[in-house]
Amino acid sequence: MTEQVRLIKKYPNRRLYDTKTSAYITLGDVKELVLKFENFKVVDAKSGDDLTRSILLQIILEEETGGVPIFSTELLGQMIRFYGNAMQGMLGKYLENNIKIFVEFQQKLQDQPRSMYGENPQMQTDFWAQFLNFQQPAMQSMMSAYMDQSKKMFQQMQDQIQSQTRNMFTGVPYGPAGDDKQ
Repeated sequence: MTEQVRLIKKYPNRRLYDTKTSAYITLGDVKELVLKFENFKVVDAKSGDDLTRSILLQIILEEETGGVPIFSTELLGQMIRFYGNAMQGMLGKYLENNIKIFVEFQQKLQDQPRSMYGENPQMQTDFWAQFLNFQQPAMQSMMSAYMDQSKKMFQQMQDQIQSQTRNMFTGVPYGPAGDDKQ
């Protein structure tokens, strides 16, 4: 049996209505649904348009302005430059895959103390405090190596696409008409 999608309606007054609880909710409540891995969809109450991505982006904006941001100004600028670019779809998949790998890695790290100490929260907290204290330089080095590897992989992908593009258009003349010099 598949879990039913929780429907949240957004009204013109910008209020969000959770049809499961029959109550108005806030963006903070929607954030809690995300954190609990609840399957939900936000729709415009009048038109029925899917607004889920828009609401999730609002939550990200609030998180970015409310504390320590994940995205630097430089990164946001680079992301904006990809919109309308031929690589836009590829960047989305690239980011999605990298986040998935990072989450899996994080899950494995979290499972390790649980397997050693069971469900004893104090022991797990102590483990993490010690782990982060001693392993932070190693983690930074590992993440740096991972990012370098990702950068190389992305560059190789870009080089391959450029090479394939040149090969596709090898026989097509270019430059001013009548200029056959190559």
